[in-house]
Amino acid sequence: MLIDPTLYKRIKEKKKRLNSLRPLPQTALSKLKEQFAIEMTYHSNAIEGNTLTLRETQLVIQEGLTIAGKSLREYLEAINHKEAIDFLEDLVKEKKPITEALIRQIHFLILTKINDREAGKYRSVQVRITGTNYLPPQSFEVPSLMRDFIKWLRKNERKIDPIELAAFSHFKLVHIHPFIDGNGRSARLLMNLILVKKGYPPAIILKADRKKYYRVLDRAHRGNFAPFVNFIARSIERSLNLYLDAFEIRKTKKEAIRKKYISLAEAARGTPYSQEYLSLLARQGKIDAFKLKRNWLTTKEAIERYIKSRERKR
Repeated sequence: MLIDPTLYKRIKEKKKRLNSLRPLPQTALSKLKEQFAIEMTYHSNAIEGNTLTLRETQLVIQEGLTIAGKSLREYLEAINHKEAIDFLEDLVKEKKPITEALIRQIHFLILTKINDREAGKYRSVQVRITGTNYLPPQSFEVPSLMRDFIKWLRKNERKIDPIELAAFSHFKLVHIHPFIDGNGRSARLLMNLILVKKGYPPAIILKADRKKYYRVLDRAHRGNFAPFVNFIARSIERSLNLYLDAFEIRKTKKEAIRKKYISLAEAARGTPYSQEYLSLLARQGKIDAFKLKRNWLTTKEAIERYIKSRERKR
């Protein structure tokens, strides 16, 4: 397994806690899913260059408003991405298997009305990926590579841990780069389809982490998969944190204080560590922390746990 053992243990413990809360309150769950859909749409499109803000994305999705100074394409990217998320929710409910046709349908929803000629169709030309030396396969190789990818997915769906399965599926689709445009968005949606089918909340790759995301993807293209898999695992943990924060009821005031998410500056008080050192630990996945906008958040409990682990090692 490529996932850091400490990170993996945390994720599995949080997944177990989330499972123990099911069935989740429907009203609160619907509200959280809507919030996640807006954030997923904003961040996924922003990674690809869309300039709509989070608030503007919300207005487009919820109110159908066009935003002054923004292009029609950016408006359609937001609408299309939300429709693709709704499509995935239906797939999960219907328990449909992942097929080539399904992946092409996801891509069709992303590019419809933006590039109808290419929506849902494999590319017929060679493409290059900006910011990397990796050169995707020739267009004539794409159909057979996609067939092989689906065979791999079916073979490993119950063999590989869901976290690694989702991460590798994301990578493999981007590695093949089957479409002329929209490959990243398609891959992130496919990853989340796999996660949700396995009972995880969807993972959101943040716009603020764009450079790191491309960097670990580039390393995966060159055969070093661990940084990418761990990057995805930390995104999954972030979503689990948000779900647990929304649905867990703290039994006592003391427990609530210890489990409350706080800034790293606040968490550093009374500890041997500086805010900068805690930030490094958070980025490395060595403490239980997640990003909200551009700020890392953690809990007193997480810091106490890290301090105890260091004492045991000594």
